[in-house]
Amino acid sequence: MTFTRLSGRISTSGVLALVCATTVLAGTGYADSKDASAPTDQRASAPTPQATHPQQAAARGSVVSVTPVVDLDAEEVAARIKKAGIEAKPGQVRYGVRAYRIVYRTVDTQGRPTTASELVAVPRNGDRELRVVSWLHGTEVFRGEVASVNDESTDRDSALLFASTGLAVSAPDYLGLGEGPGSHPYGHPKATVTAPQDGLRAARSFVRRDGRDLDRRVLISGFSQGGPATMMLGRALQQGIDPYFRLGALAPIAGPFDLTGFEAAAADDGIERSSLYLAYFATAWNRMYGLYATPKDAFRAPYDKTVESLFDGNHTGAEIGAALPKTSKELFTADFLDKIRNPTGELRRNLKVLDTTCDWRPQVPVHLFHSKADEDVLFKNSEHCARQLASNGAAHQLSEVKDADSHSTTVVKVLPQVAREFNATR
Repeated sequence: MTFTRLSGRISTSGVLALVCATTVLAGTGYADSKDASAPTDQRASAPTPQATHPQQAAARGSVVSVTPVVDLDAEEVAARIKKAGIEAKPGQVRYGVRAYRIVYRTVDTQGRPTTASELVAVPRNGDRELRVVSWLHGTEVFRGEVASVNDESTDRDSALLFASTGLAVSAPDYLGLGEGPGSHPYGHPKATVTAPQDGLRAARSFVRRDGRDLDRRVLISGFSQGGPATMMLGRALQQGIDPYFRLGALAPIAGPFDLTGFEAAAADDGIERSSLYLAYFATAWNRMYGLYATPKDAFRAPYDKTVESLFDGNHTGAEIGAALPKTSKELFTADFLDKIRNPTGELRRNLKVLDTTCDWRPQVPVHLFHSKADEDVLFKNSEHCARQLASNGAAHQLSEVKDADSHSTTVVKVLPQVAREFNATR
């Protein structure tokens, strides 16, 4: 879990100053639409969510629209990821990369048709069959912060690194973020799988128009919220949820694998940004499951009048952080904090689903990464995952990222190693 723009930095991009041609699919063909310029600042990068068509009956994973967003040669990729703090090894960046924002058809938490968006990145090389990475991002509160719409997103840089080594990348925005309509169902187990699964289908459909194809074996990695998402998507693919794609490798990074413990730590102000994390969890899970009867049952005055409106997907992390107190003790009622510390009933059952994302036996090796300097998601979360994997006899490794000094630096330090290991996977 991470809120990557608490500083409120404005996003600009020389690359996206060009006019991007938007391609809209009609049936099985491609029809030209009007030109669309990419966003030039963070506030503008919050797209207007697309309404779900009442007769939307096309297959899940079918492509709705394609917008080019990046076209870089290898030198430009290398310079860009270096600026982002990603220290690729000499020769690791081999190819230029083209990346696209793709809107595709999927389903919501109730199984109803909807749309979602993703970033798809492909290497500029002659390979006809590409190994594919599903890159699953960390917590984002602002729909304009994700990789498909924000050119300064660390997740976009991550996708560029993977693609520059010769891998294709599907980086879904999840439901309710990017150009997806509605609110993000934060931590919903089914949606955590269906959006990335259908994103992979859309990516395959897109590359096949150029005579290329994606390998069946999916290399899955994700950071923070994307850590448990990595394990959930991997388990679903191993169980045969998709008729084509299979599990290829797993590399979760700094994930909150013990969500019960994570939220209890947030209630006790035992992690960084505790009030922000817990408020996002509380408002999202109240929409999905009903955690409280009225806002005043969970939030102290005057925040009970404002908190829910802050987490609508249209406020930046900086805006939300400025509107909330620093501690959970100041934000939440004592009764609600006790409920989080000692969950019962439906809350306990729903949390358990996300406490057990590692409680299975992958048929591929699992490499976990985490830093003991992480004060947002504590190292013991990955130890929790490793114990569950060990109890199931799974081949796994937990690597401490010793040169990372925070949650957010962990991912940039680890990415080159994950890319090397993915390229070596057979």
